[in-house]
Amino acid sequence: MPLQFNPVKLFAGTGTKALAHKIAESYGKPLGNVTLSRFSDGEFQPSYDETVRGCDVFLIQSTYQPSDNLMELLLMIDAAKRASAHYITAVVPYYGLARQDRKDKPRVAIGAKLVANLLKSAGIHRIMTMDLHAAQIQGFFDIPVDHLDGSVIFVPYIKSLGLENLTIASPDMGGSYRARTFAKFFNAEVVICDKRRKRANEIESMSIIGDVTGMDIVLIDDICDTAGTLAKAAALIMEKGAKSVRAVCTHPVLSGKAYETVENSQLTELIVTDTIPLKQESPKIRVLSTAGLFAKAIANVNEHGSISDLFRV
Repeated sequence: MPLQFNPVKLFAGTGTKALAHKIAESYGKPLGNVTLSRFSDGEFQPSYDETVRGCDVFLIQSTYQPSDNLMELLLMIDAAKRASAHYITAVVPYYGLARQDRKDKPRVAIGAKLVANLLKSAGIHRIMTMDLHAAQIQGFFDIPVDHLDGSVIFVPYIKSLGLENLTIASPDMGGSYRARTFAKFFNAEVVICDKRRKRANEIESMSIIGDVTGMDIVLIDDICDTAGTLAKAAALIMEKGAKSVRAVCTHPVLSGKAYETVENSQLTELIVTDTIPLKQESPKIRVLSTAGLFAKAIANVNEHGSISDLFRV
């Protein structure tokens, strides 16, 4: 029997409207209409303005702060389930709370697992995301996970820069695997910034493992939050004799004084994606769009195609 393709409908949460419009444009189908009703106490209720019965529904929403973004996605999932959608995929370009992926000290929550439980309980059949803080988070789900790789977007851009002495760097020991994976695309060496934290978002000391003299350094990370680690790493790398230093970070959380920190840093540029919308423009921040990649992934899921084909640079 030939494969049956159900009608596809794309909807966006309020936190990811700009990216969702780009995804829909790339996919070739307009976004569906959702109304978000708000009560005076801050409570809100999403409702679909068109039928989703029997449809493959893709709900696009990153779950960055505030937590309303996650709650809105959960309510959209529940509404689609109760409206008899055939198959519900949560498209979560940035998976919030992913840094809470284990118990690293006593009496703490594992937030990444809790979010996985909430999404599954709400009614999704599949989740699509990009560059999880730890790839093992896929194991928190008992449903299919399409974990897209941001290197497909970043590698062509880095190649276009024509850096003569390219060396890949990790801003901490935990990101060394990510950096080594990225370095394989360029047959480049890897150096590591070994940092010690006093507490969250505060670095006590940092040292460089490897030689950066005369090199064009590209730091690789998944999240840029306060930008403190990247700024300190960039300063130390330049102090050690590097020719230039850039940073690639998939998710521009950029909280607190992050924009000021980036602009005052030794970074030539910070290269990010649009999984989270920027709060302001910056001459040092370049945004590369994920829309085309997510659109292809949505098409492949609906048409029962291969997702792994999208990992080829």
